[in-house]
Amino acid sequence: MFTEFLSFSGFRVAQASTGREALAQAFSLLPDLILMDLSLPELDGLEATRCLKSDERTKRIPIVALTGHALAGHSKDAKEAGCDSFLTKPCLPDALVTEIKRVLGARGR
Repeated sequence: MFTEFLSFSGFRVAQASTGREALAQAFSLLPDLILMDLSLPELDGLEATRCLKSDERTKRIPIVALTGHALAGHSKDAKEAGCDSFLTKPCLPDALVTEIKRVLGARGR
């Protein structure tokens, strides 16, 4: 659902199904921003984020964590892993677009 809405909203979107696929795409595409699901198979989103933030090629790419887990510790874990922002699913698509624009705007400062 997010992929279609973001494309409709004017964003170029690439999608990954696993943490390893997310890393490969990030290194290949060097996107402006990464939406990272924290519950990815093979390599969870926290570990994928740590890998991206420790690599010179991708460490400056902002990462917005998305998770269905609303537990208090998850936002802290995401921040410690290097995520720049955190949203709990379900979230409205408009709220996601607003957060993406906020994070990208903060990056441009």
